[in-house]
Amino acid sequence: MDKITFVVTDDAIFMRNLLKNIINQTEEYEVVGEASNGKEAVAMADKYKPDILTLDITMPEMDGIQAVKEILKVSPETRIIMVSAMGQQSMIIEALKQGAKEFIIKPFDKTRVNQSIKNVLEIDENEE
Repeated sequence: MDKITFVVTDDAIFMRNLLKNIINQTEEYEVVGEASNGKEAVAMADKYKPDILTLDITMPEMDGIQAVKEILKVSPETRIIMVSAMGQQSMIIEALKQGAKEFIIKPFDKTRVNQSIKNVLEIDENEE
């Protein structure tokens, strides 16, 4: 069975590493790329066509909401999980309207991250 591929996007390297460590604990998952802003996330999505891409909302150069639209243009099959701090509900709703499938609130909870991943994988199975 092929591994489920991920691109992790956050402007804070600490957050990227934290998320990568949680994802890499599951044998079927593999982080194939990482990005520090929306523009890099679009480039990584185009290059790797990941199954799942995590996307921080607040980033330099291109924020997560703008990036959702661009990522889905270059990699329409990629499922996007938004990552946000508390108090960004309106931005999360906007990202979901743009095509994101799920969200995780910082600070990360390993159980919540894994549940979000399962949720977006189930969405895909239900649409087939």
